[in-house]
Amino acid sequence: MPISATPITTLHGIGPQLADKLARLDIHNSHDLLWHLPLRYRDLTRVTPIGGLNLHSEALVEGIIRGCNVVFGRRRSLLCLIQDGTGLLSLRFYHFSKAQQQQMLPGMKIRAWGEARRGGSGFEMYHPEYRLLQNGETLPLADRLTPVYPVTEGLQQPRLRKLVEQVLHNITKESEGDALPNLLPAKLLPAQLNMALGDALHYLHQPPVEAHITQLQAGEHPAQQRLAFEEMVAHHLSLLKLRQQQKHEPGISLAQHSGLQKNFLAALTFKLTNAQQRVINEIAVDLQKSEPMLRLVQGDVGSGKTVVAALACLQAVANGKQAAMMAPTEILAAQHFAQFQRWFAPLGFHCVWLSGSTKTKARREALAQIADGSAHIAIGTHALFQDDVQFHNLALVITDEQHRFGVRQRLALQKKGQASALPHQLVMTATPIPRTLAMSAYADLDCSIIDERPPGRTPIQTVVIDNQRRATIVERLRSACAEGRQAYWVCTLIEESDVLQCQAAEVTATELHELLPELRIGLVHGRLKPTEKNAVMDAFKAGELHVLVATTVIEVGVDVPNASLMIIENPERLGLAQLHQLRGRVGRGTAASHCVLLYSKPLSQHGRERLAVLRDSDDGFVIAEKDLQLRGPGELLGTRQTGAINFRIADLVRDAHWLPQVKHCAEQLLHDYPDNVDALIRRWLRSGERYART
Repeated sequence: MPISATPITTLHGIGPQLADKLARLDIHNSHDLLWHLPLRYRDLTRVTPIGGLNLHSEALVEGIIRGCNVVFGRRRSLLCLIQDGTGLLSLRFYHFSKAQQQQMLPGMKIRAWGEARRGGSGFEMYHPEYRLLQNGETLPLADRLTPVYPVTEGLQQPRLRKLVEQVLHNITKESEGDALPNLLPAKLLPAQLNMALGDALHYLHQPPVEAHITQLQAGEHPAQQRLAFEEMVAHHLSLLKLRQQQKHEPGISLAQHSGLQKNFLAALTFKLTNAQQRVINEIAVDLQKSEPMLRLVQGDVGSGKTVVAALACLQAVANGKQAAMMAPTEILAAQHFAQFQRWFAPLGFHCVWLSGSTKTKARREALAQIADGSAHIAIGTHALFQDDVQFHNLALVITDEQHRFGVRQRLALQKKGQASALPHQLVMTATPIPRTLAMSAYADLDCSIIDERPPGRTPIQTVVIDNQRRATIVERLRSACAEGRQAYWVCTLIEESDVLQCQAAEVTATELHELLPELRIGLVHGRLKPTEKNAVMDAFKAGELHVLVATTVIEVGVDVPNASLMIIENPERLGLAQLHQLRGRVGRGTAASHCVLLYSKPLSQHGRERLAVLRDSDDGFVIAEKDLQLRGPGELLGTRQTGAINFRIADLVRDAHWLPQVKHCAEQLLHDYPDNVDALIRRWLRSGERYART
């Protein structure tokens, strides 16, 4: 029987209570247990002499107890002094019992495992694992490295190790090839990873004494890389299958209407860049096909993606169809709505707005217009894909700031199309995605890049300044506003709390009111009612406010050309991509623009390096690559969103060098080994084809 089909309760010693604890770790069958890999390893195969300990290294020691007493310092603790002939070591316990103290008698032998730290009189181990050896008792050393697994309350390491050993034994007893078939043919594996899947799993759960523990801890051992490679292939296949499935669905051919496009372009107050025109043409060609478009448009901050989206919508509505555009925040969605109204109303097309805060009567009217087709373009937030939103003939779905939505949400909106044909799909992001991530996370999409900024946009000068010079920055703010310019003052997240973030913005706004009484200062944060938020934003856009104090709700979409100064407090708390987004709210006009990164001491060397990247570059792709290295893929793709990438073993930063071979391997599997594809996807992705049926 394949191990994936073996319920966890069939293993010896697992009753309902233990099964519940394992379920907390997402372990429901033998397959899950086998793929529950160690976090790290302990070398319990040898005893290290106390005199040979290294600072911050973990080791197994053995010695005679010379004394054990309760000591009183800043905290009460039990201090046990041991000796082995090479040196002395203190074992310190802050949480201990009377019985524990009474058991640790002078003259007894003790074996302990822990990390050597600097203490008041030499090395100490805090709360080591230990065992007392009674009356000359000897304890055999381990014959392999000891795995340390992720656990949960009530489940100890020894119990979990025994269960894993049981599964490994069962596989060996049966035919390992049947239980763990090698779904990647050897000729498709890189030469250095050419090992059987079962061998790799055995090695990782029970590494031999000679295993390179440093390599294992770093996830770089060939056995780990063998699994990581297969996992990346499975993820890539899931996206290729999704693309394959959608490309075989009937689409809606949308012809270009050159007359309407000419009128639209003539009304613009700016000229399209060559990059915009190139991407518009790529989209136009896709829309004319009778298969659904699947295209990602990447463009750096201020590159002009909105007009590209508008021209795609124009091609849909000119053919008598509907288009929908979804944005992650009400501020951004409202700005798109206002802009689209200005562009489309003169051409005779009607736009409607829908968000979570839309009042009952207005919502009812919007839903009716969307349903009967009198609304040509629907613009809004995630409210657009709720069940009661029914389109008349939806032909194009646009998702702005794709990294803020999960893939499931994007596909939920696409399902609003007619049953007979899938709408075309365009996703856009102003957070440039490194090639590494684009290859892995968006393999189901064609990719277009707007790599040119509109003429007239001024470079933004970025400076990194200590918060102790805050008074100087306030004076700089006063001067900029006196010259007729506007400014943003952004208060970043203090803790994982919207309340505290909003309170910080309120305190800052009050402070600036007192220091700059001659200026009109507005405040925007996430806890304001939408009507209040929109009123402040409209006042700032109209020039009625000099300064907008805000949380990161203004990260995307806010376009006020007269704003030329951006001050970001505590920038060290944000990712580089998010800081780049915030900085992009200025530099949208012709005036010289500045961004001040107002950090708080102490700033680590790592923090200085991060902010220096932003100070020295305004290229979003360069910044995104650095952000990927520093923060990982989750921050760029939005791991909190349903459907985002979530690898068990692979690491897109560490394992990026495999991606070209992963792509080739996945394509070869689809072509030459189609029977292996679904089984491989099921092995690594619990939901099968990851998004195909969501």
